[in-house]
Amino acid sequence: MTSVFLVDDHELFLTGVRTELQNHVEVVGWASDVDDAIAAIRDLVPDVVLVDVHMPGGGGLAVVKNISADDPDIRFLALSVSDKAEDVIAMIRAGARGYVTKSISPTELVDAISRIANGDAVFSPRLAGFVLDAFAESAPEIADPELDQLTAREREVLRQIARGYTYKQVATRLSISVKTVETHVSAVLRKLQLSSRYELARWASDRRIV
Repeated sequence: MTSVFLVDDHELFLTGVRTELQNHVEVVGWASDVDDAIAAIRDLVPDVVLVDVHMPGGGGLAVVKNISADDPDIRFLALSVSDKAEDVIAMIRAGARGYVTKSISPTELVDAISRIANGDAVFSPRLAGFVLDAFAESAPEIADPELDQLTAREREVLRQIARGYTYKQVATRLSISVKTVETHVSAVLRKLQLSSRYELARWASDRRIV
């Protein structure tokens, strides 16, 4: 079972999250203070740390920076009320593997934690664009033979799937049928020699095209 540590300075929220997660993951600890969180995470070495962004003492950014510098294997998922681009980008640059807002449902949160534990990058749908735009501005154009195999439409479907949209949502956003989305995803998986949409999301994340 995935071990999870919770960091949030709102005790009521912490209690609620622990209750929602307890039957799905192993909550090994929690903290509402940055320094306490850093010390406990170093001691417990959880698989995933669910961390709030805005807290006294440097907030989630301080937690991620301190731990990532010493133990890059611990994965962080930011959970915040903020959906500001600067907060999302700062957390990802510090080392977080994902960023979701506190409007996320319990089921979606459990899924996000599982994906982070498995190495995926996870974002609330509208936040993925911030990361894409930020890294696209600084990243040079590099030839990618694998990506060049894909048609323009396949690339767009790939990007939408990697951002966390369902097939139905992708169909709506691109004004195509769900069946067409499935066809494009199958073609992308075949061309890239991948076996699942989770591998697809990881592939896209590694190339910063989410």
